Amino acid sequence: MANETLSKSSNDTKPVLLSGGNPQIAKGYGDAPVQAYIAAMPGWKSDLGRRLDKLIEHTVPNVSKAVKWNSPFYGREENSWFLALHCYTKYVQVTFFRGTSLDPVPPGPSKHKEVRYLNIHEGELDEAQFVDWVKQASQLPGERM
Repeated sequence: MANETLSKSSNDTKPVLLSGGNPQIAKGYGDAPVQAYIAAMPGWKSDLGRRLDKLIEHTVPNVSKAVKWNSPFYGREENSWFLALHCYTKYVQVTFFRGTSLDPVPPGPSKHKEVRYLNIHEGELDEAQFVDWVKQASQLPGERM
């Protein structure tokens, strides 16, 4: 799928959507770049992104945020991350960097030993399970990157 530019006004350029609909957002630390990413998520994914962000903030007060590699990252401290989000054509993927240590283990396998994925399709968010995983993940050592 080729890159496609969202609508532009004369003074405002919206982020480019990369293959699969993932927003291209410049690397940055803090809430602002994460909110820019969420606002640029296409269709229903933007509402899901806002909900996930709020659930993470509520579960982990003072959570650190950044956008790296066109994905929002969440951690207990800057450069130590417990999860990330990424848009694909039909779902939003949550990456739990220490997913094999969570109970129950998230369903999506990875080629990386400790990583597990949760692919959330439209209307499929199990908030209670997600919050439980976020709480568990935030208490584990973060992934440094």
